[in-house]
Amino acid sequence: MVSRSCINLVDLASSDMFSIPQNLRVLPRVMTVPGIISDIDDDNASSPMSRKKKIIVANFLPLHAEKNLKSGRWSFSFDEDSPFFQIKDGFSSDFDVFHVGSLKADVDPIEQEEVAQILLEEFNCVPTFLSSDTQKKFYHGFCKQYLWPLFHYMLPICPDLGNRYNDLQWRAYISANKKFADKVVELLNAEDDYVWVHDYHLMLVPIFLRRRFNRIKLGFFLHSPFPSSEIYRTLPTRKFILKALLNADLIGFHTYDYASHFLSCCGRMLGLHYESQQGHIGLEYLGRTIYIKILHVGIHIGRLESALNHPSSSIKVKEIQEQFKGKKIILGVDDMDIFKGINLKLEAMEQLLQMHPEFWGKLVLIQIVNPARTTGKDVEEAKRGMYMMTERINEKYGFLDYKPVILIDRPVPLHEKTAYYALAECCIVNAVRDGMNLMPYKYTVCRQGTPKSDEALEMASGCPRTSTLVVSEFIGCSPSLSGAIRINPWDIDAVADALHLAISMPEAEKQLRHEKHYQYIKSHDVAYWAQSFMQDLEQACKDHYSKRCWGMGFGLDCRILFLSPYFRKLSREHICSVYKRTSRRAIFLDYDGTVVHRSSIANPPSAKFIYHLNCICNDSKNTVFIVSGRGQDSLCKMFSECQNLGIAAEHGYFMRWTRDSKWQISHRAADFAWKNIAEPVMQLYTETTDGSYIETKKTALVWHHQDAASDFGSCQAKELLDHLESVLANEPVVVMRGHDIVEVKPQGVTKGFAAEKVLSSMISNGKVPDFVLCIGDDRSDEDMFESILSYCLSLDAPPEIFDCTVGQKPSKARYYLDDITDVHAIIESLGDESVFKLWR
Repeated sequence: MVSRSCINLVDLASSDMFSIPQNLRVLPRVMTVPGIISDIDDDNASSPMSRKKKIIVANFLPLHAEKNLKSGRWSFSFDEDSPFFQIKDGFSSDFDVFHVGSLKADVDPIEQEEVAQILLEEFNCVPTFLSSDTQKKFYHGFCKQYLWPLFHYMLPICPDLGNRYNDLQWRAYISANKKFADKVVELLNAEDDYVWVHDYHLMLVPIFLRRRFNRIKLGFFLHSPFPSSEIYRTLPTRKFILKALLNADLIGFHTYDYASHFLSCCGRMLGLHYESQQGHIGLEYLGRTIYIKILHVGIHIGRLESALNHPSSSIKVKEIQEQFKGKKIILGVDDMDIFKGINLKLEAMEQLLQMHPEFWGKLVLIQIVNPARTTGKDVEEAKRGMYMMTERINEKYGFLDYKPVILIDRPVPLHEKTAYYALAECCIVNAVRDGMNLMPYKYTVCRQGTPKSDEALEMASGCPRTSTLVVSEFIGCSPSLSGAIRINPWDIDAVADALHLAISMPEAEKQLRHEKHYQYIKSHDVAYWAQSFMQDLEQACKDHYSKRCWGMGFGLDCRILFLSPYFRKLSREHICSVYKRTSRRAIFLDYDGTVVHRSSIANPPSAKFIYHLNCICNDSKNTVFIVSGRGQDSLCKMFSECQNLGIAAEHGYFMRWTRDSKWQISHRAADFAWKNIAEPVMQLYTETTDGSYIETKKTALVWHHQDAASDFGSCQAKELLDHLESVLANEPVVVMRGHDIVEVKPQGVTKGFAAEKVLSSMISNGKVPDFVLCIGDDRSDEDMFESILSYCLSLDAPPEIFDCTVGQKPSKARYYLDDITDVHAIIESLGDESVFKLWR
């Protein structure tokens, strides 16, 4: 086994492994604080001889592999039809492109090391070798028999419709993903390299890489559909997969629908919110903004044109012209699986012939069937049904030398397919669900032709080009083909009508539709897709080194938190030490989410908490305030036992210093006529959003949606915010969003202003604070953190300031506590210290 002192496999392959490097590596920093990942990743130093890399990680390498049975030697060549090979055209020459993935061939363990060395040196490929048992459970089991049907909207309700969840297969999926990640680690220089992981087979790879290299530049693209939350939530390991994907910096989808479903799942299952940021969709998670990219993959036009120019293509064109002379060709090219809708297509063809006898003998459907990528009873039944239906149609509508349906059920080389594309009058994709499907793109490019193919077709070089497309509305390419005839594949009559329209369309209209499609496909090719993705990935990673990384959890529960380098956990020992030596203290506590959980409207604090809070309040050196958005009556009831506790209700509009003192209004009496405008608007949204309700305060109106469906509630909240801002534009109020709320309140009323008023009053009374503690968890508390810090730092002798948020998250506060339990522990410690002083 080679020592890990080699920086990566590239250096190992290109240098003498026993030579001593001239430039010694920089020693990594050691971990000095528990739970904090060091600022510089291990094994991360750059080699002066290695170039920057873009590492493409996919289930299979873009290679053909064949072993000569006589000589026992392996031969390899690039698979030029693979999009993972073609994307290199979109990359800058400043980077070397490397591939990590499996071979589509079994390599004996004895040969694996030699094969790996050849692939690395000659093809920039790093193979991942899985045992046959792992490969069976991982790829053929969890991926193909479980994930793939589920992501195509098929629930495993019965054994005939995909396999049910199997824990052994899930463990194999984890093991395989870790193996892929380990191979990336062998190759990676995390400071300079970019990693791009592809498809549903490898959705756990991001978490393994992020855990190892916390500042890795990492993108992920899903080539399949992403199901709606109702489907995805049936997956037992749903949260593990979501959280793993969220370790990527940029996540790409073919269509908005797929991205929307993913974001909905993040909202429903993880409580995450997203928003548009300068045209990009940003998802805030653990201190990072994960960008969501919506851009479908394209095709390699040059590769298609080369296949069209191949002599074999010209020969095939002549054969097809002779075989189907005087007939119009409708073409279908599909994989043999249950989602491609081949049988529905055949039914539509049968319906078309039945409705239009004039097409008998003049119209042919050529259906090319690519080999199945998976096996199972459902595939076998679909294939059997396809042959039976083809035979029935040909018997019913065929005659001597004429068959209306031609099945080509064998592997068809690209040059042969291009001949069919070039001659087809219409192309139909009838899939009931498909991630992208690039066949309509290939068909359009082949109909555009090349000078050599024009010669084979005996067409003039300047002759107008035509093509017609009939595409299912349930495939990824459908939104991009605005000139196609979109159909519901389940509506047989509608599909038959669409085929009739396509072959009967005036030539001028066919030309217009073709030109529109061709120009779009030409400008959105595979290179454009790769270049655009990488540009966005670079943008998404630009702030990696401006924040500090904190590691939490183990295994698939591991999370990497990105926060300010000055953000740290509030130490109970430290704050107690400062508390002891100070004598003029100001303490501000939020209520919901800080003192109590956000579980219900009536949620009183525990008796134990009240006791320790009273201990602090009864210390003459302390000024203690509860600063909350709740109303006076609610807070008075919750803290009726606290004699010396100050309360700032409704964000500080109403304030009292002790239980027996009178309430003060922090602002001039306002005109609340705006409520008559805002309340009907809120009522409208309440009626249309199940689980929402309106809370009426003396100075504010609050619309709550925590009990509504998370994604719908968030959507309605955004609409309500915009609506209220519009109708209240000329009113002296502020409309704001908080934690599952939309609130309207008078201008200038903030928790920050309330805290400043308390501090100002203390100074006026000769009690310049030397200790300030402020704990909160919501957006409204951020105003308090900012105001306290700004106000206190302006004093001649600034106090010790502990501004603390609840939960590890981005905040203006400089400290954090994990949860409410930690808040109670701090209050308990300070309360005990005050009692101890009294006894002393």
